[in-house]
Amino acid sequence: MNGSASPRRLTLQHKLGLAVLAFLLVAPYLLPVVLDDFWVNVTAELMIWSLFAASVNLLFGYTGLLSFGQALFFGMGAYGVAFGFEYLDMSFWPAFFLGVGLGTLTAVVAGIFAVRLTWHYFAIITVVFSLIFYFMAVGTKELTGGDDGMPLSVPPVLKVGSFELSLFDQTFQYYFIMAIVGFGFYLMWRVLQSPLGRAFVAVRENDMRASLIGLSPYKVRYISFVLAGFLASLAGVLFCLFARYATAQYLFWTVSGEGVVWMIVGGAGTLFGPAIGTALLIVLREELSVYWEHYLLIVGVIVILVVTFAPQGIMGLINDWVARREAGKRASSKPEPVAAREEAGDG
Repeated sequence: MNGSASPRRLTLQHKLGLAVLAFLLVAPYLLPVVLDDFWVNVTAELMIWSLFAASVNLLFGYTGLLSFGQALFFGMGAYGVAFGFEYLDMSFWPAFFLGVGLGTLTAVVAGIFAVRLTWHYFAIITVVFSLIFYFMAVGTKELTGGDDGMPLSVPPVLKVGSFELSLFDQTFQYYFIMAIVGFGFYLMWRVLQSPLGRAFVAVRENDMRASLIGLSPYKVRYISFVLAGFLASLAGVLFCLFARYATAQYLFWTVSGEGVVWMIVGGAGTLFGPAIGTALLIVLREELSVYWEHYLLIVGVIVILVVTFAPQGIMGLINDWVARREAGKRASSKPEPVAAREEAGDG
């Protein structure tokens, strides 16, 4: 027996992740040549919304909680960084962490009440939380800008003497967003690979059995809720910096609804499924909106078809295809039985 360990085969998600990473690394230089500079910003936006969809997926796909309140943490993150710049005269990083901290703190408080409920009751209470803060933002228009939005000026990310790194540089902004989103996905991946991630799945599958082996369904759901709120807050901060404004619309529950749709189309319970769904539907939106004002009808039909014929989402279809292919390879490489070979020789 050979003492050296055999090399581990890359899984589909690993291969997909490496392919996406390779594309994202060269996108700022490749896309302007092939398409247009506009698509560099679209790709940056896709990464932000993919992180938001991943926060929805962490709750539903891995913990079994359908949330329509992720917009609350997204919007609070956006307003946190905006207030830091405009009212507290903060530099970039203190305002950045203020936004992430405010959104996460909101999740910490809201989760105390929300995760006591499950099924449609949980979905309803998350909508209620989102609506409460939305109407508060609309009602304090002099502070938040309401639905009209609150524009902001973004200071440099780093400034040393005459040298500075600013988000006004499109290429730097792209790689900055990529780095933060990559951190979010890496953190989620590490958590899901840990015993905590397995606890999420155990509670999703059967919370009564999970409690019998010593897990507290309430604590597990609460941790998942806060972590999902952190990821949504991170996405909200990034989008505010990207769009250069914050608005009460970020807090509205329909923003969460879009995240749910992206997750379902891409594949709930998979790491990169929500990113695939986000990319597909946003690119379709950008392309179809040029030719037809009712483009959402086509998007709606696509969503219905995916939900009807591929309930596991696009990533589920890819996984099934890979599983069938590998099963076919194993079957073709399997040696014939001895009896069959002897009969063939006698003939």
